[in-house]
Amino acid sequence: MTGGSLRLRLLLAAAAAVVVALAVAGAGLVYLFERHLERRVGAELDTHLDQLAAGIAFGPDGAAVLQGALADPRFERVYGGLYWQVHDAARGATLRSRSLWDTRLALPDDRPPVGRVHVHDVAGPAESRLRVHERRLVFAAPDGERVLRLAVAVDRADIAALRAAFASDVALALLLLGAALLVAFGAQVEVGLRPLAAVRRGLARVRAGAAARLDVAGPREIAPLVDEVNALLAAQEDAMARARARAADLAHGFRTPLTALLADARRLRARGETAVADDIEQTASRMRGHIERELARARLSDPRGAPATPVAPLAEGLAATLRRTPAGERVAIMLDVAPQLAVRIERDDLGEVLGNLMENAVRHAAGRVRLAARRDGARIVFAVEDDGPGIAEGDRRAVLARGGRLDRSGSGAGLGLAIVGDVLAHYGGALTLDRSALGGLAARFALPAAGA
Repeated sequence: MTGGSLRLRLLLAAAAAVVVALAVAGAGLVYLFERHLERRVGAELDTHLDQLAAGIAFGPDGAAVLQGALADPRFERVYGGLYWQVHDAARGATLRSRSLWDTRLALPDDRPPVGRVHVHDVAGPAESRLRVHERRLVFAAPDGERVLRLAVAVDRADIAALRAAFASDVALALLLLGAALLVAFGAQVEVGLRPLAAVRRGLARVRAGAAARLDVAGPREIAPLVDEVNALLAAQEDAMARARARAADLAHGFRTPLTALLADARRLRARGETAVADDIEQTASRMRGHIERELARARLSDPRGAPATPVAPLAEGLAATLRRTPAGERVAIMLDVAPQLAVRIERDDLGEVLGNLMENAVRHAAGRVRLAARRDGARIVFAVEDDGPGIAEGDRRAVLARGGRLDRSGSGAGLGLAIVGDVLAHYGGALTLDRSALGGLAARFALPAAGA
């Protein structure tokens, strides 16, 4: 997946959403747990306050004392993390738990209403921070009613440790949940992109000629895309048809003036003006060659819809025609084509290619011409060979250029091989020239096999 991949973008967006959502959820869960923990700790401190209040008694001298010990052993352990304190403001006396040792709870200097629990965060022993619940209560002392300030405190480090342990557990759980969600999002993206994959396969079928239009049954969101692509294909076909028609009309429109020019050249030659007649005939021949090339181009159809054309019958027909020509009467034309071979090309286009190549081979052969075709994977490889003089390796590229000719002493514009090159390029092929096993020239090309 690249940076321009829709799948990657969707997965990155999903991952970002999952990370943000899980981070917010994790922070919220930890906050709620902390709130719950503080309420729970507060309820325990209130219970300790009730136990502390129930254990307060007064001695004969009127001093407040605690009868018995509170149930939690941390009250008896020095700096045990749980502390209590009773302050008698009337006498200036303070009772405190053993856990406070030689320190006192630094309660704020306020006078909360009697009976109401106040909550404070204060400094504790050993640089600790304490959560304190205090309550002012009225007791019946021997010398009358007495207001005592009762306080119970817990070390906030215990709360922080529980919060950290919970956060660690939540983080692990959220990581596992995030991984599961990403897998689910990946599956969702894969399922959601399947219609696009179907469109891609449909376009590949259209490009390969297996279908003329997209035929994809997908969700409603894909239907407009399919319709637009089909409309584009129809518009392209219409534009190509109009262009071919205009090219054909233009080429046919030049034929009559060319015929008139050649007739004028013959009349000039008859009057003895041979040089002028030769110039006109050469110019007209070149123009006719270009027109033939444009007509061949105009006849080229869309290669995507090309039918399967059997090779053997067409090759036999071309060989029979060439054998009746003056040049063909003196050479042996051999065919090495399996009967079942077929190529994905219009019959007329294949005839244009093989006809030009075989005609050139017959014209230059000393006595033998061979057309061979064999299947090589998904393509059919053709070779048209002769036993003529051939072409020097350095001249082969020039021969394939527009206007290049094998025989400069003959007539014609030398566009036969150019036409062949145009037709082959239209169908994804290319013409190459090399030395033939017969001793002359070998013209080779390959075309898609039918059914490949």
